Amino acid sequence: MNLISIVAQASNPTGPPATGGKVEPPGFLNVVPYILLAVFLYLFVVMRPGKQKDKKRTEMLSTLKKGDEVQTIGGEFGRVVDVRDERVLLKVDETSNTKIWYSRSAIHRIVTEEKAEAK
Repeated sequence: MNLISIVAQASNPTGPPATGGKVEPPGFLNVVPYILLAVFLYLFVVMRPGKQKDKKRTEMLSTLKKGDEVQTIGGEFGRVVDVRDERVLLKVDETSNTKIWYSRSAIHRIVTEEKAEAK
């Protein structure tokens, strides 16, 4: 036998397939583990850290008090003068005593807490 006849026999078998004559195309059951893995990864790798970050931010905004030095999402630094339900009054300039009202959600981080943690 030469190489060409062996390849021809391998590509065109003479008997029925081992599955009893039925050839099943790859179906949905072969894809299910990959779908489950994708859902698992989405829930525990994407969603969970986002929820933890949101919870930490909500906690940070709820502990906001008078005298805290904060940074806004616009990058401005100021000291908290007054805290209300939905807004915060910041003193942004000591020399001219400039105060500006910001939405509570516009506060990016509390700088005084970070300074205390660094020490």
